[in-house]
Amino acid sequence: MSLAKPRIALIHALRDSVAPAMEAMARGWPDASPVNLLDDSLSADLARDGHLTEAMTGRFVSLAKYAVANGADGILFTCSAFGPAIEAARAAVAVPVLKPNESAFAAALAAGSSIGLLVTFPGSLVPLGAELRAMAAGRDLSLAAHMVPDALAALQTGDGATHDRLIAAAARKLPPGNAIVLGQFSMARARPSVADAVAATVLATPDAAVADLRSRLGA
Repeated sequence: MSLAKPRIALIHALRDSVAPAMEAMARGWPDASPVNLLDDSLSADLARDGHLTEAMTGRFVSLAKYAVANGADGILFTCSAFGPAIEAARAAVAVPVLKPNESAFAAALAAGSSIGLLVTFPGSLVPLGAELRAMAAGRDLSLAAHMVPDALAALQTGDGATHDRLIAAAARKLPPGNAIVLGQFSMARARPSVADAVAATVLATPDAAVADLRSRLGA
């Protein structure tokens, strides 16, 4: 592995995650060489089936192995609803593999025990809440987790302003807390609007994940 210009595979299940991931790489790790793998049928299949299946998990493992076979020094999955599948992919390859939210969740827990979590993809809400609680490891965690209706649909039709406004409005309705995590890469663009709307620390997942992966690779 050459750490002078490491190849980082960014693996996506939503088209809307590609741009924020690339922008975070440009900000936080400009010397890396990011490559994108997109399979947006994964998010469609999860929405259709309502739960993660063995076949979906196998596809995540295959994507990770494909990335490594093509020279990836590290892998960042950007799809927040597939935690157990990403863990299976992590176990199947020998390079660092990050889930999209674990780095931001660690930062949120460092900020305090009262945390808000917002998502715009329905399939992300339950698994992300479970992931955050597991990371809290028995701490007295006060978690307010909510799905923001219509925001993702607005983004996917090109109406980013409405997307950001809806997320900021949802953030204002959360109980006062230490931190708010925007639980999907596609939500990162709304961070300034949310930060203007609330007093809590607002964490977007892409920058935290890129910084963590860079550290793990010693770059």
